[in-house]
Amino acid sequence: MRKLFFRKLLYKNAFSAFDSLRPKSNLKMIEIEKLFAGDTRTVARAITKVENGANESSELMKAVFSRTGNALVIGITGAPGAGKSSLVDKLALYYKNKGERIGIIAVDPSSPFSGGAILGDRIRMSTLGLDKNIFIRSMATRGNLGGLSRTTVDAVAILDAAGFDKIIVETVGVGQDEVEIVKTADVSVVVLVPGMGDDIQAIKAGIMEIGDVFVINKADREGVLRTEKELEALLSLAHRPDFWNPPIIKTVATESKGIEDLSKAIESYYEFQKTGENLERRVAIAKWRLLGLLQEKLLADVLSKNGSSEKLEKLAQEVAEKKTNPYSAVEEILS
Repeated sequence: MRKLFFRKLLYKNAFSAFDSLRPKSNLKMIEIEKLFAGDTRTVARAITKVENGANESSELMKAVFSRTGNALVIGITGAPGAGKSSLVDKLALYYKNKGERIGIIAVDPSSPFSGGAILGDRIRMSTLGLDKNIFIRSMATRGNLGGLSRTTVDAVAILDAAGFDKIIVETVGVGQDEVEIVKTADVSVVVLVPGMGDDIQAIKAGIMEIGDVFVINKADREGVLRTEKELEALLSLAHRPDFWNPPIIKTVATESKGIEDLSKAIESYYEFQKTGENLERRVAIAKWRLLGLLQEKLLADVLSKNGSSEKLEKLAQEVAEKKTNPYSAVEEILS
């Protein structure tokens, strides 16, 4: 019995030693190669890791970054009910018929209390989801302002590295706080509809600065001419550093009208960017991204310290009961 025990122990130690010598990075390298080959399941798992803040997500993004910069990233933004999802659906179908691979990221609002989201854009694009050349991913904002999820930029990078030709990002449609799309997209498309309000709303939303292409959707409605004239007047007052004159495209997405004109306008601005010096904008975008990552890492570092989470709950209770103020509470956490 003693010999049998020692034999089992010897085998166990031998196998453990062999397992420790086995290159553990091989599995990761296989996953990275499958990601670069465009394997759908691997792409989905990679986005999930990044979205959930998994331990290996940082290493994954380091490997992915060098393979980015090949896809055309199109941001679709605008007020709720403007028909963004229908426009994305028809635009993706148009690109697919040209033989291209399309990645779609649809960002939906999440509840500030439960954190849940309906993620309804996948319901609207259910027919596209069955196509092997189209990848659709719904993401909740998780409390982020600006119409984008915190990890949208990373998800775009993953799809870019996976070999998708076009990546379409549809923002949440929050109305007046959606300018962050410029940090992700090569071309920002602003969708308007006739009868949605006066031109002051357009200025408040900041769309004069972020719009590279303007779309008046549901152009079969009454008032489309007035909307177009108001938009032209606003654009004549706006000053762009690159001297680009944003085109105005009229579409009826449900009937696939104007989709080809929209694709030409998108390509036109993308080519225009290549001819001019666009380094200043790229530097600004890189700075925004670095600051975002820095804020995230610093916050995670503070909350990971011993007792910080418990202290946060305790201080939140005290602030709610007016026993202390938020400013003193933050100082106490940092100290």
